[in-house]
Amino acid sequence: MGFTLVTFHAHPDDEAIATGGTMARAKAEGHRVVLVLATRGELGEHAPDALADGETITDRRVAEALEAAEILGVDRVEFLGYHDSGMAGEDTNEHEHSFAQADVDEAAARLARLLIAEQADVLTIYDDHGGYGHPDHIQVHRVGARAAELVPDLRVVESTMNRDHILRLMAERRDELMSSEDAPNPEDMADFGSPEAIITTTVDVRDFVEQKRAAMAAHASQIPVDSFFLQMPPEAFKEAFGYEWFIRKDVPAGTHETSIFAGLE
Repeated sequence: MGFTLVTFHAHPDDEAIATGGTMARAKAEGHRVVLVLATRGELGEHAPDALADGETITDRRVAEALEAAEILGVDRVEFLGYHDSGMAGEDTNEHEHSFAQADVDEAAARLARLLIAEQADVLTIYDDHGGYGHPDHIQVHRVGARAAELVPDLRVVESTMNRDHILRLMAERRDELMSSEDAPNPEDMADFGSPEAIITTTVDVRDFVEQKRAAMAAHASQIPVDSFFLQMPPEAFKEAFGYEWFIRKDVPAGTHETSIFAGLE
């Protein structure tokens, strides 16, 4: 029996990094996969020579999102219509058209209409701090949680990062992972993702990691070929990105599932 998975993300490239493997696996297992992006990533940083003549960063990021979606097997891509808010603390967070300033009920109603039309079974949002505090990611959590209240029989899972797994990996593969100048600093990880103890669902996507890597690479304006992520050795990349983590708030503490569809079958 196939289900419909809707993944809700803030900007193009978020979907490939956070849930790309889960999306590819769901498609391979016969489920319908829908991607909803709150913004078109209008404020994404990019190299000066990254755009063609007359091309805007918005144009590029939309094209990249569609290419990545095709790689992952996504059946439908929709943009919710809000403007990128920029990184936390920037003046653009306060812009009246930014997603961070969107009326939660109005945005949730937009999302709920799509969820109902798709007869969605599972919705992915972010954890309550947006993984690392980005205002648009936090708003995805708020809007997604509110939309779920408007849609009957919908399972909500919160995409997060397993902080403990990442710290272990950084310690075990320090020489491989820390040689790049843009490698993450373990000291900056205190508020990154979630502790392992509260994660309820770990999806093994190692069989789909090449699709995930290709989808990330499709977002070349944001993840250039010489980036830390794409320069990781294949085995290190597989361990770092071969699992995706989620939190279900509707199951008892200590639950350990291996599929976001667990119990629906």
